[in-house]
Amino acid sequence: MTNNQLSHLDWLESEAIHIMREVAGQCENPVLLFSGGKDSICLLRLAEKAFRPSRFPFPLLHIDTGHNYPEVIKFRDQYAEELGERLIVRTIEDSMKRGTVVLKNADESRNKHQSVTLLEAIEEFGFDACIGGARRDEEKARAKERIMSFRDEFGQWDPKNQRPELWNLYNARTHQGENIRSFPISNWTEMDVWQYIHREQLSLPSIYFAHQRPVVKRNGNIVPVTNITPAKQDEDIIDLQVRFRTVGDISCTAPVISDADSIEKIILETASTTLTERGETRLDDQSSEAAMEQRKKEGYF
Repeated sequence: MTNNQLSHLDWLESEAIHIMREVAGQCENPVLLFSGGKDSICLLRLAEKAFRPSRFPFPLLHIDTGHNYPEVIKFRDQYAEELGERLIVRTIEDSMKRGTVVLKNADESRNKHQSVTLLEAIEEFGFDACIGGARRDEEKARAKERIMSFRDEFGQWDPKNQRPELWNLYNARTHQGENIRSFPISNWTEMDVWQYIHREQLSLPSIYFAHQRPVVKRNGNIVPVTNITPAKQDEDIIDLQVRFRTVGDISCTAPVISDADSIEKIILETASTTLTERGETRLDDQSSEAAMEQRKKEGYF
């Protein structure tokens, strides 16, 4: 007897493909946010299943802080080229030259300033929807997001002014200047992402896997030693075997101690962790209880 029941990954994939097609059908000029990270890599596979053999009905966009891990940037460019899809890159450094981003000091993290550059890119290209890889399990503010998250004409998010989503009916319609942030994998967990990567045999940047790296221990975190995050005078540099659960700006993305050098080992490690990936490794989210929510209200992903 044939078992026709869908696995939980099949259900999640089907929902995500449906959401992507809704964005493509309802929006005139959408874009998919692609950083080279694991969540956006899953989005690209979902887009392939939703729209191939045609080209994607949207370009890819990365807001580059200029302080990203080189392994991830190299992977981003190679993967977009392999897919044959258009990749648009806009940098915070360009916003700094325009004077729309002003750092308090040279050592300030550029991560939160991505909001400005993203809003500038949305205005430049007239995007009415941005498809992103955020998930509800990552952080409390992201748990408040709708699948189709409405942003006003100023690019701002008001968690108290969102459209109802009943029976998987999604409203992505906007007026001129307004924007939708769509999150097709919003209902996925970190474990779902890794299991999907394993099932689909997706390639990843090497820093997701365990490797030796010089680090320092600072305020209970492991901080990689780089030209962006050098060791302080009183800190001892040590070599540890680490991996990254999430990737982003070097100034605020910390690794974890790990010997997981394969996807199978990462899945086992993920099953035993009690901390979310952002809670354990994103230093910018640890600055306050409402750090992410404030950034999202200002236009962040």
